[in-house]
Amino acid sequence: MQGPFHRGGQRRPMAEINVVPFIDVMLVLLVIFMITAPMLTQGVQVDLPQVSSEPIENPEDNDPILVSVDREGNYHISLGDDTTAVALDDLAERVTVILERRPDTPVMVRGDRQIAYGQVVTLMSTLQRAGVANVGLISEPPQDE
Repeated sequence: MQGPFHRGGQRRPMAEINVVPFIDVMLVLLVIFMITAPMLTQGVQVDLPQVSSEPIENPEDNDPILVSVDREGNYHISLGDDTTAVALDDLAERVTVILERRPDTPVMVRGDRQIAYGQVVTLMSTLQRAGVANVGLISEPPQDE
């Protein structure tokens, strides 16, 4: 006895999708996106916190390098109690000299809220070229009204 889908020895054509071409197209697209994705992103890499910020613990003998941009767009380097105004061109050299003597010194960036965002990005890019791997951003806690 033959089943209801069997006709006199003939087989019905299968109605399944051939996935091999689909997989080939997907692999080609994956390769294209893997090649072009790094070219699409530009900027300074910053490790952003995943939770609300806490004060940074810092040993007493390792004062951070504090690089500031004031309201007029002038750059300053502070190390301990010593604060020096510096041009952006000389900033990378000075930070490099400090990090050669004390490589574990953290670098913190502080910018006035009135300056343009581009100046902070330029500062962070300059620090990255100077060999600073991680930069901390300083902010003030919100004021209770």
